[in-house]
Amino acid sequence: MRYLHTMLRVRNLDVALKFYQDALGLKEVRRIENDKGRFTLVFLCSADDLEALKKQPSSRGAPLVELTYNWDEEKYGEDRFFGHLAYEVDDIYATCEKLMKAGVTINRPPRDGNMAFVRSPDLHSIELLQKGEPKPSQEPWASMPNTGHW
Repeated sequence: MRYLHTMLRVRNLDVALKFYQDALGLKEVRRIENDKGRFTLVFLCSADDLEALKKQPSSRGAPLVELTYNWDEEKYGEDRFFGHLAYEVDDIYATCEKLMKAGVTINRPPRDGNMAFVRSPDLHSIELLQKGEPKPSQEPWASMPNTGHW
């Protein structure tokens, strides 16, 4: 398992970038504008991690901070500004199977062979991402419904 990023929701992207870039010195390394979903993702890393980041796949660099800006105003409450921790795993199906056997609920099953979400006992969301290309869809994951939220 490899740590990827921590996602934080922000209310004002410009103000957040002023803090994370100008004050803390983090560097923007990737940006995703999603018109359909009406959100922007900005991935940042520390200057000390830039060289290591260049050696990794552009879609899965690490360690990063992901700022998520939803274009439509949302009321998160203090407990929802933290988004999730993300880890890349060698086999998403085997990882989810192991977690289920340990009594962990798979809140968002890996139906796509690429992404799953679970929650810690303290209700922190953990995103699991398949290393490399997504695995072919397979049961029981393909038809497993979401449970709760993440």
